[in-house]
Amino acid sequence: MASSNIIFPMILALSSLIAGISKGQSTVPVVPGLSYSFYESSCPDLEFIIRGHLWGVLNNDITQAAGLLRLHFHDCFVQGCDASVLLDGSASGPSEQDAPPNLTLRAQAFKIIDDLQALVQSTCGPIVSCADIVALAARESVFLPNGPFYNIPLGRRDSLDFASRQDTLANLPPPTFNTTDLLNAFANKNLNVTDLVALSGGHTIGRANCASFTNRLYPKQDPTMDQTFANNLMLTCPTNTTDNSTNLDILSPNIFDNKYYVDLVNHQGLLTSDQDLFTDSRTRDIVTTFANDQNLFFQKFIDGMLKMGQLSVLTGTQGEIRTNCSVRNGDTLNLGSMVQVNQQKQMLSR
Repeated sequence: MASSNIIFPMILALSSLIAGISKGQSTVPVVPGLSYSFYESSCPDLEFIIRGHLWGVLNNDITQAAGLLRLHFHDCFVQGCDASVLLDGSASGPSEQDAPPNLTLRAQAFKIIDDLQALVQSTCGPIVSCADIVALAARESVFLPNGPFYNIPLGRRDSLDFASRQDTLANLPPPTFNTTDLLNAFANKNLNVTDLVALSGGHTIGRANCASFTNRLYPKQDPTMDQTFANNLMLTCPTNTTDNSTNLDILSPNIFDNKYYVDLVNHQGLLTSDQDLFTDSRTRDIVTTFANDQNLFFQKFIDGMLKMGQLSVLTGTQGEIRTNCSVRNGDTLNLGSMVQVNQQKQMLSR
C-alpha cells in the first residue's frame, strides 16, 4: 500500500535540530565500544544518507517500515545485534533466514539494507557495519511513520557466522507465546516487563500471516477476542490453512502510534502474544497506561530499543565490517587489509 495519505514530518530539513534535541533523552547506559559519535568524523553524513534513502522508499511504500523494524528485532534476539541474520547459508549449514521464524521476513527488507550499504560505502568507504545500518534503518522505520526520533549508539561490528536453526528457534518468541513465555524469553535478554510491553508496541505497524493467529479462530474461537473482530478475521482466513495476511493494528496500521494498545484494550489484538498482554494481570496496567499516554509509550519504547539494540554487540576488533552484508569477507588479503586500514583511520578520528 502506498503512503499517499501519510503525512511525514519535514525530516530532512529538521534532521540536525531533531538530533540535537534528542540527545540524552534516554538514561539507558551505552555498552563499552559503542558511542553516539562513533562515525562523527569518519562518516559524518551517515544518518542523512540512510534517512534520505528511506524517505523515498517509505514514501513510496510505507509498509516496508515494519519489515525493516522486524529485521532488527530478529537480528538482535539471535546471538545479538551483529547482522548475522543477513548472512547467506554456506557449506556449514542453512542460514538464520532459513529457520521457520525468519521465513516471513520481507525479501525487500534485505534488498533495502543492501542498497543502503552501497550508498554508505560510496560516500564513506567500507567502514560502517551492516549491523549499524540495520539498527539505523529500524530507527528511521519508527520515526518516518510519525513515531519518535531517538539517537542510537553506533560502533557494532558484523559477525563472522550465523546462528544455527536450533538457536534461532530457541531465541525468537513465536506468536503463540503467552505472557509467561514472553516474560521468560525477555528476561533471558535482561529485558524487563516494561520493555516487553513497550517493544511489543512495534506491532502498531506491519502485517501477520493467517498461520500466525488462526489458532485463535479454529477449531474454537479464543474467548478473549472481540466477536466482530473475529468475524472479520474469518473472512480473511476462512480456514486454518489459508495463505493470507492482515494488519496487526486495525486502527492505524501505517502510523507508528499507541493505537496497538487501544486494540488490546478493545480485545482486538491479533496474536496470542499481543492480546495476552492485556489478559495477564502482570502486564494489563502497562497496556492500559500506554493506551492512554502515547508520550509515555514512546519514551519506554525508546528505552527498550536502546537496550535491545545493544544486546551482545561485537565491538573493537571483534567480528568484521562486511563489504557485502550477505557474506563474510573471507580470507582475501587485499580486502581484509582495506577494511583494517579504514577501521584504524576511524578509530584515530574519534
